Amino acid sequence: MLIASLTTFLAFAFVLAVIGYRVFRGSGSAPAPAPELSVALPAGAKVVASAVGDGRVVLTIEVGGALELRSFDVDTLKPLAVRRLGADP
Repeated sequence: MLIASLTTFLAFAFVLAVIGYRVFRGSGSAPAPAPELSVALPAGAKVVASAVGDGRVVLTIEVGGALELRSFDVDTLKPLAVRRLGADP
């Protein structure tokens, strides 16, 4: 019984020590907010879906009844590619 109590006390003291260390040794400030970025889309475009991954943002938009995939760099929002989806003429 004494060994179990001592082990429980040490574990509890360790957890409190780690929490105290994290609280008092923190950086003291939150990270800077990300800058506001925007993307220009064609007039009348409707965003149908979006996906983020592998450093890219991909938007599926509807422009004039046709679907387009537009991919942008996730950090700078510079256009990377545009792919129009639809039936071949």
